[in-house]
Amino acid sequence: MSAATTPPIDLYYWTTPNGWKASIMLEECGLAYRMIPVNIGKGAQRAPEFLAVSPNGKIPAIVDPDGPGGAPITVFESNAILQYLARKAGILYPAGERARITVDIWLFWQAANFGPTLGQTHHFRIYASEKIPYAVERFTAETARLYAVLDAQLGRHAYVAGDDYTIADIAILTWAKLWERQGQDIAAYPNVAGWIDRVKARPAVQRGFKLRPDPEEPAGPAPRG
Repeated sequence: MSAATTPPIDLYYWTTPNGWKASIMLEECGLAYRMIPVNIGKGAQRAPEFLAVSPNGKIPAIVDPDGPGGAPITVFESNAILQYLARKAGILYPAGERARITVDIWLFWQAANFGPTLGQTHHFRIYASEKIPYAVERFTAETARLYAVLDAQLGRHAYVAGDDYTIADIAILTWAKLWERQGQDIAAYPNVAGWIDRVKARPAVQRGFKLRPDPEEPAGPAPRG
């Protein structure tokens, strides 16, 4: 199928750090997409029709009608979506094995450490019905440690996985931009601060962050070609 006749990718979305990963990447790729809101505040992620797409009941998820071999494919888990779209579009994911391994390392670091820890920090600092000082202190301190790890890496390279912008930067930025909610002082991490500014200046990143779950608002660029 040509780009002009390929149906858009369905993006199951809400405005969260993981949701932003998918919206930003779709914008970076220039792929046509249709946003399908999943209102997690109202429990829409537990609806049977969404669970049929994302069995873990988490956003984002995508359904690409033009998947491998031209057959539809469903992808859930935000970093898997980043990898899939990067391979599909041939961008932001190096072909060389050593460079790709470095990107994968930081994707797994985000999925296993940065995202879950910062998510718990958000919960205990902002959303928990009962403020538990031990939990707040523990997760805020671990968040600070992870920011220090990221700051050290960005002191060695312009971007997280090296000198080029990749999907690792997208995966980490969507969480790092919320540093105030995590009880952090960004001045303590000057390399992270500079990197956040550089990546947020990208037009596709700005468009991805601006996507709102409003069905009246068009989502994504027109198909190429």
